Amino acid sequence: MNLPNKLTVLRIILIAVFAVFFLVEAIPYNYVIAAAVFAIAAFTDFLDGYLARKLNLVTNLGKFLDPIADKILVSTALIFLVTVHGVMIPVFGEICVAVIIARELMISALRQIAAARGIVMAADKSGKIKTFVQDICILLLIISCQFTSYGFFVYLYYTCAALLGVATLLTIYSAVHYLVANKEVLRN
Repeated sequence: MNLPNKLTVLRIILIAVFAVFFLVEAIPYNYVIAAAVFAIAAFTDFLDGYLARKLNLVTNLGKFLDPIADKILVSTALIFLVTVHGVMIPVFGEICVAVIIARELMISALRQIAAARGIVMAADKSGKIKTFVQDICILLLIISCQFTSYGFFVYLYYTCAALLGVATLLTIYSAVHYLVANKEVLRN
């Protein structure tokens, strides 16, 4: 297993570490620590792809495992955030999270269909931009969990809501782009 693939596996392990810090409120500043773990995990997403391309270590395993690790990280964080009261704007937040997770499942299914036909679908630029915006949004939402009783929370709250809206629109765009670019996979 090469270094980029090891970083992808590390990201999967960090998801469990993130979950512990997010869910165990007895740990002082648990949300800040969870945000730091999430940021490190999200950074490995960038780093493994960069190293794979730079060092010519792109593998089919990496093309398959990297997007799955990203989807698990994002979905886990969003599901946890929906369960924290006062962090997401009611209804808007839940709808955005549902759209984001639905897109992730849909593209995963498309990748499985492609894989069954011997085609490996790597992430494209629209997916990478979507992931970056989602990661920033999620990071700010996690941090906001720690500071709900502070005055600046209102500004952070609306900033997160706006970013979540942008991330959702990018998610929809990315899904349409993937479907159009890979329409031959859906034939037959």
